[in-house]
Amino acid sequence: MRFSGFAANGRTVFPELRRVLIPAFALVLILSAIAAAGSPVPGGDDEVKKLIKEATKLTRAGSFQDAENILLRAVEIDKSRSDAKVALAYVYVKERRLGDAYNLCFPIAQAEPRNSRAFAVLGMTLLTGGRFREARLIFYKALDINRSEDLAWAGYGLLDFYENRINESLNNLREAVYREPNEPDYLFALAQVAARSENYQEAAAMYDQFLHISDSKDTERRERIKGLINFLRFLGQTGRLYVSDGEDQAKVSFELVGNRPIINLHVNGKRDPLRFVLDTGSGISVVSEATAKKLKINPITKGGFARGIGGNGKFEIVYGMLRQVEIGPVKVRNVPVYIRKFQTDGQSVDGYIGLALISKFLTTIDYGDQSFSLTKKNEDAKDFKSNTDLSLPLRLTSSGFLSGEVQLQGLESTLNFIVDTGASVSVISDRVSKTEGISPFISDEKLRIIGSAGITDDVSTFMLPRVSFGQHSRSSIMAVALDLDVINEASGFEQAGILGGNFLKNYRLTFDFKNSKVIFVPLKPENE
Repeated sequence: MRFSGFAANGRTVFPELRRVLIPAFALVLILSAIAAAGSPVPGGDDEVKKLIKEATKLTRAGSFQDAENILLRAVEIDKSRSDAKVALAYVYVKERRLGDAYNLCFPIAQAEPRNSRAFAVLGMTLLTGGRFREARLIFYKALDINRSEDLAWAGYGLLDFYENRINESLNNLREAVYREPNEPDYLFALAQVAARSENYQEAAAMYDQFLHISDSKDTERRERIKGLINFLRFLGQTGRLYVSDGEDQAKVSFELVGNRPIINLHVNGKRDPLRFVLDTGSGISVVSEATAKKLKINPITKGGFARGIGGNGKFEIVYGMLRQVEIGPVKVRNVPVYIRKFQTDGQSVDGYIGLALISKFLTTIDYGDQSFSLTKKNEDAKDFKSNTDLSLPLRLTSSGFLSGEVQLQGLESTLNFIVDTGASVSVISDRVSKTEGISPFISDEKLRIIGSAGITDDVSTFMLPRVSFGQHSRSSIMAVALDLDVINEASGFEQAGILGGNFLKNYRLTFDFKNSKVIFVPLKPENE
């Protein structure tokens, strides 16, 4: 089976976390009502303070295990202190041990309703677990206690980022950096959002500052960031990207191959059409090495190696630029791309259309008549808004994927799944596949997975009895079980799976990227 080019860099959330958060969160709200009567955070001796300071430096450097060990010592020295425990909970969040973080931090917020840091760490735990509404309320509580709580400002900024409120995200992350300029995570997040808002020079400056204050020994990551800085500086000199030209709307047919929609388009004014996969599972568009060579698209810069699905898990990051892409009568100029080698399974394609290329349009992928439509016409947007009761919310991950809440029969809670038209089959994380509610559905069939970083054979499959996205359900959906660490490390909040073409092909999908909404119209009656 074929997957789109994931280029991300973590560990998957415990599904059990979602079951305990809601009832406990209700208690937090009750406790917050009496917050004014709370006591100050307990103090402590110099040795514990020294250990916490040392652990903070290690956390910022990405040495989470060392930081954890030091904080465990600090907790052992004085079990009555909460500051070491809160710092340890934050390390657990960084390690994506969300259950441990929650169990450690929640009792502190309960006992110390004026401890803004405990509330901020609790909010970050909820946010990383995908509990957006609850996280927002907790961050509000932290700032109500202490307007200088930098982690709460950063949490607000990330939450706005995921929900596509870019201006608010920029303002909140800038506030976090102002409050704590030596926290590398804040600079990195601000750089990501600045790039999303097309403030490329600011993004490059923030990434550069990140490298200067970060003590991370992760040389591969640093090389990736250096390459990205060079590319962002190039983009800052290029002018506007994704400039729409030609007509305001287009409708072209696509070929459905292995549950993936493939359209013909033209690049850089060339007459010969190229075959591109419509890939909502990729933020940036991708061009094969062979196609780039044929069209004389030269690399702009290179930047280390990305981690992807399949093979040895890595591929070189090479940046390029397409002068123009034509989809029917619609033309889009100045399109950044990755250039990489494509794995082959006999289905030859020249590239993948990423979200950034089509995100300025109202976009419809109709698997019924196998058509792909783009429009900027006001009447089309008005018609979409009139169907808002049918629309489902989507969130944007830090790495540029679309994510929605999915319900799997056998599990009580909803899970975050990437909505990926470029994946031929759906995916569940290996962690989810081992849960009691899902493991009985394993099947004997094994599949070959072709991903951005190579090929993996003998991948386990599951026949899921029912998969639901909002009010839309399908039965007997095959899913492969994969290690999604490579996705979650860069997504910002946990993804438990991928909603692939074998589910999506049953619908007409209309994406409103600006407002992070999608409408699913079933092509045939859904399962009762």
